Amino acid sequence: MEEIYITHDPSEYVRGLQQLLISDKKKIAFLFGAGTSLANKNCKSLIVPAIGEMTVKVVTELNKTQKYNTAIAEIKKELEANNQTFNVEALLSNLEQKNEVIGDGVLNKLKKTEIDKLIGEIKIQIRKIVSVHSHILNENNIENLIHSDFTEWIQRADRKYAIELFTTNYDYLFELGLESKNIPYYDGFTGSYQPFFNPESVEDLSFLPSQTKLWKLHGSLGWHLDKKSNNVWRKDSDNDDILIYPSLTKYNNSKKQPYVALMDRLTNFLKQPDTVLITCGYSFGDEHINERILTALKSNNSAHVYALYYDIVWNEGKKIGYELSSESNLTKIAKKNRKISIYGCRSAIIGCQLGDWQLKREPDKDDSITVSSYFAEDAFDGEVDLKTEKKGDELWTGKGELLLPDFSRFVAFLKSMIFQSELIPERK
Repeated sequence: MEEIYITHDPSEYVRGLQQLLISDKKKIAFLFGAGTSLANKNCKSLIVPAIGEMTVKVVTELNKTQKYNTAIAEIKKELEANNQTFNVEALLSNLEQKNEVIGDGVLNKLKKTEIDKLIGEIKIQIRKIVSVHSHILNENNIENLIHSDFTEWIQRADRKYAIELFTTNYDYLFELGLESKNIPYYDGFTGSYQPFFNPESVEDLSFLPSQTKLWKLHGSLGWHLDKKSNNVWRKDSDNDDILIYPSLTKYNNSKKQPYVALMDRLTNFLKQPDTVLITCGYSFGDEHINERILTALKSNNSAHVYALYYDIVWNEGKKIGYELSSESNLTKIAKKNRKISIYGCRSAIIGCQLGDWQLKREPDKDDSITVSSYFAEDAFDGEVDLKTEKKGDELWTGKGELLLPDFSRFVAFLKSMIFQSELIPERK
């Protein structure tokens, strides 16, 4: 049966999201993925590159060793022959799979010890690229960090319940943002000389109730496992950092401490009454996280997930399409669950229905500036149906692109609400 074409009015749903963020009746958490570390505030911002650029940097460095150069070239051909995208995640996954079966043999002209070493070198290069904080601090560049603007909203938002931040990123960008605004936060570690991970405090939902929480689901620079005590310590970052690297093994690694306690926290948060989880920069590519979210939603009728999904596909600096479609996996998930709303750039899935963004009425002088802060209307291209609404001699469609899935634009949207929230009378 052919699907009925529907539209979603961005002004209606953005107003709803705004009311959720201004009100203190809901418990709010955010889930941030790699897209938030890629976002910049201006041309001076230092960022963590996307996986494509990261792959180029990692491979360029590794190719300086001839044996690695040959092996990586062969693996790239293997992946492309199977219609798989070659990137650092695919490379790591391929090597780890081969490492499990190689035994005393040779694969891609590498022995097991050489594959072990190559895997280690890839992880070292990833850590170097992610460690952008050192450059930010050395250049005194925190003011150009978009995360500082985001934490300013946390600082000035008058909320009954503390904000919880879940992130899959290893970097220190959220820490830098929080600390630049002198915002107390808790990340599961306790102590001073050798801070240790305290899983009991993560389980207790009343622990430090007024402090912002920062939960790093895939680990962080500076986390180390002490094999004697089996404790996870936090200290200076080095090559022994324990992280869930982008590869097929991340699902199994997520079942270990400290990750299992942090994943439990995500589940327990969503099981609480009146909870809202807003995702940004997260592509729903981590099945172990998706599974936790979906399981928790099944047991809580008052929870909701709003996914700000940046689905623009770029090629050589040009937009060539959008990932959110009737065939995408995320669409299939959201169409089965009314508790999940997906706000893509061009379309959305709301109430299990996929539809394009389209304003119901043309903005007037009083609200056009407000609308333009979160929605970019299409320019007339000369191909609009003649029945389309007119204003003067121009044809208007109401269609366009939602800007909020871009973390930088979402932060600007949050900052614009600071003044509005300060106008609300003091709560008694």
